[in-house]
Amino acid sequence: MFFKCSDVISDIDANVTSVESAFSNHKRLGAYKITYILMRDYGINISVGRVYRLMKHLQLPKMSTDKPSLSRSHSDDASCFNHLQQNFQQKAPNLVWVSGITYLKAGGKWYFLCIVMDLYSRKVLSWRLSARADTNLVIAVFQKAYEKRKTPYGLMFHSDRGTQYTAFSFRQLLDSLNVVQSFSKKGYPFDNACCECFFKYLKKEETSRKSYHSLQELQLSIFEYIEGYYNSKRPHLSLNMLTPNEAEDLYWEQLH
Repeated sequence: MFFKCSDVISDIDANVTSVESAFSNHKRLGAYKITYILMRDYGINISVGRVYRLMKHLQLPKMSTDKPSLSRSHSDDASCFNHLQQNFQQKAPNLVWVSGITYLKAGGKWYFLCIVMDLYSRKVLSWRLSARADTNLVIAVFQKAYEKRKTPYGLMFHSDRGTQYTAFSFRQLLDSLNVVQSFSKKGYPFDNACCECFFKYLKKEETSRKSYHSLQELQLSIFEYIEGYYNSKRPHLSLNMLTPNEAEDLYWEQLH
């Protein structure tokens, strides 16, 4: 069986056009996720390697990250137990939340982003930017998530051992709400892998592609990424390629 050269060129052109179209709608995704989008939305089944080569041919942007010179302090408190034990696959929303803090640059200054994520759906429930990575930041983000979720009962809250999370005022708040607090092992980010992965995606797919001249620009960018893309449009392999919002909607639908 023989193929005309014109047919092969036509197929290549169609794939290039489809990759461009998929990328224009999902500008933050890499080759693996674009391959899934091509199959789901365009009915095109080609390999990840081919998508990668097409993206490289189209000179679609690569990302890099910048890091501040920061020193982090962690608690060696013997009462910082790891109750989660890397059990990242939860059976329902509002059983385990995870939290973390990362740094982002705007206008030549470093700012700190704190998030709270539901482990079941990987949905970012609340977030906040601040010039200081202190306990007040963590308390504000937790309280926002707690109110938004209508004060869930039987909750576990996991984080690293940063002093923001081990501070007496924050631990007292969680105790008053009967929230079980869990901590990663010291210097072991794998115990909070889902939160760390989110920060990696945020920087790779959004903030490292842009330069921000002000805190307001950075806030808008994070809002658009979390609320307009990550929670509502970004497919997750751990969720069988559902988005966080779709995973939660499906859970509540199946209960009724």
